[in-house]
Amino acid sequence: MSSFIKGFYFFFSGIGLMFKPGIFRYAIWPLFINVLLFTIVGIVAYFQFGSLMDWLLSSVPGWLEWLRYLLWPIFVLAITFVFFFTFTLVGNLLAAPFNAPLANAVELRLGKVSTPGVSTTFIRSALKSVTSELVKLFYILLRALPLLLLFLIPVINIAAPFLWVMFSAWMLTMEYADYPMGNHELDFKSQKAILKRRRFLSLGFGAAVTLALLVPLLNLLVIPAAVAGATKMWVQELSTTK
Repeated sequence: MSSFIKGFYFFFSGIGLMFKPGIFRYAIWPLFINVLLFTIVGIVAYFQFGSLMDWLLSSVPGWLEWLRYLLWPIFVLAITFVFFFTFTLVGNLLAAPFNAPLANAVELRLGKVSTPGVSTTFIRSALKSVTSELVKLFYILLRALPLLLLFLIPVINIAAPFLWVMFSAWMLTMEYADYPMGNHELDFKSQKAILKRRRFLSLGFGAAVTLALLVPLLNLLVIPAAVAGATKMWVQELSTTK
């Protein structure tokens, strides 16, 4: 539990870090992209959310009709996660060229030397970051799509929201921890191995990101804050994990 709480703390410490001198200029573009995408999410959710919820709840068997009032808030929470998680993936793909330099700036602020995986040219760094993001996106989608199908199966779909929340926490940690670890030239397989060895720390961080996605205004800060927080977690905890 202490590791989980510590991971939770690292995300919120990233909010303070992203506004520090020498860091904020790297956080501006991820912040702008995040605000733009969450504006789009709000518009889409406003016009489509109700009909989507009615369709999902129509699969509840008649003898479980009494559960409708219990399932409604659960499905609202789950579909909100789906919306925000999807747009977060898109946002990270667009912000990827700026996130690696942001992670490097945070390491410098924390007293570390410039990381070896950060290219001196923006184009080279952008290509590397986008390629890494596509690898993560493919990995996540292969696991997210079967999980989303559970929402369509009567009775089983009752458990789907809880499984989705756990999945989101783990995937979001992998998403943001990639930037500092990628700067140290760790490949995706090595990153997963490190995070699995610190599973509760990782899940705590991902849970904090997941919660932040649901809080208005706070969710606008998620991308730069999570990159900064994940970098601090890397420097203080994960970099010493063998």
